[in-house]
Amino acid sequence: MNRSSGILLHVTSLPSRFGIGDFGPEAYRFVDFLNQAGQRLWQILPLNPATADSGNSPYNSYSAFAMNPLFLSPEFLVKEGFLKDADIEKHVFSPKRYIDYSEVYKFKERLLTIVFQRCGPWIEKDDEFKRFQADNSYWLEDYALFKALKERFMGKVWSRWPEDIRYREPEAINRWKERLREKVLKEKVSQFLTFRQWILLKKFCNERGVKVFGDMPVYVSYDSADVWAHHEIFKLNEKREMTHMAGVPPDYFSANGQLWGNPLYKWEVLKERNYDWWIKRLEHNLRLFDVLRIDHFRGFVAYWEVEATAESALSGRWVEAPAKDFFSRLLQIFGRLPIIAEDLGFITPDVREIMDYFGFPGMKVLLFAFNEDNPQHPYLPHNYKENFVVYTGTHDTNTVVGWFRREATRDMKRRLSEYIGRRVSERNVHWEMIRLAMASVARIAIIPMQDLLGLPEEARMNLPSSRDGNWRWRVLKKELTSVLAKRLRRMTLIYGRL
Repeated sequence: MNRSSGILLHVTSLPSRFGIGDFGPEAYRFVDFLNQAGQRLWQILPLNPATADSGNSPYNSYSAFAMNPLFLSPEFLVKEGFLKDADIEKHVFSPKRYIDYSEVYKFKERLLTIVFQRCGPWIEKDDEFKRFQADNSYWLEDYALFKALKERFMGKVWSRWPEDIRYREPEAINRWKERLREKVLKEKVSQFLTFRQWILLKKFCNERGVKVFGDMPVYVSYDSADVWAHHEIFKLNEKREMTHMAGVPPDYFSANGQLWGNPLYKWEVLKERNYDWWIKRLEHNLRLFDVLRIDHFRGFVAYWEVEATAESALSGRWVEAPAKDFFSRLLQIFGRLPIIAEDLGFITPDVREIMDYFGFPGMKVLLFAFNEDNPQHPYLPHNYKENFVVYTGTHDTNTVVGWFRREATRDMKRRLSEYIGRRVSERNVHWEMIRLAMASVARIAIIPMQDLLGLPEEARMNLPSSRDGNWRWRVLKKELTSVLAKRLRRMTLIYGRL
């Protein structure tokens, strides 16, 4: 990709009339804003279904393949004939800065029930729906049944279901598919409609010269259709309980490391199977996105393995994974891999070696650059190489203004001002950081929307190791102004990213 820039804004954070960002009219207006501002990339977080049980995190989902039906646009469901105007006008959301997930879940579920009541009698005969089922059969059948069973068993983790269906005995699978036929079909329909709206939005992005920059976690949730249906590729015991889980040792985000609770892969089994599950997953994601950021990339090279009973990540150990063989196989299949490697935190030389060998760009975060008085600091822009993506901050960090106000010490502020060559204040720090990112040699510069607006820490998207209150921030429609777009476009032009 040529020298370019973009904005990080998750779909949930878009404006909309219905309490949460979606694939509707405001998403299209945001793409026009990107185009007006000269931005060629729209970076989002994972589109997989989030759940209240996991604090609504898009990184902890029931499926590595399915899409979150909360993204369905009610306006477009009306336009497509699945809803009537009266269906969506009964519930009016006031424009709020933060998402009320409880209210949104109830509203969208009611709409999906109405949609299914109207289309259920004929949808199975629809040719487009048949094609969607055929193209996505690898994951859709298992996911739809999984969701129906979760509801039937009152949300219990699948390892606590009756033994026959927990172990996926063929007779039990067939029996439950028939017993829950209507609920299974409803899940398939909701996925069909959500995917259809996304494909149209992505097409619009590309027509406007905007590439979609997706995000894919390395790991999947234990309580997911993926682990239930493909238990043999995960580190589970004979009862299909986790023996080991993923995490990270101490790093910038956590002094004691983090226990993530995700099951680890049996890479030796995946290798024997020519990485079939991963190939399906990559193929699926590369259809949905133009560029793909892989969260916790180092997990492909070596992963932090912690016993499932451990109370702390400190007791873990590094275990090697067959990265070179794996990515070589992917290159044989796909020809090219438009992958960005999330390489933040503790990164060892073997990870750098794999990234350099395959040419995967890494990440640089300006908020990390001024922690110490060290001109060789890897996050200072004069030390960058071209094959990187530079960020002012990420979805896991504070905003630039929040960092300056609450986290930056007097020495860190002094170093920032000395580096830039003029006094930096709370009023201008976000634009100074944006300028540093844009001026750097890094091929791609990404600015979180919160930093473009100069918002304080209340606008941060996520606080790692904290469960409540995350993933709720939204941009307001009135903030996406032509004045802001013109200012960003001018800077983009000056630094050769237009």
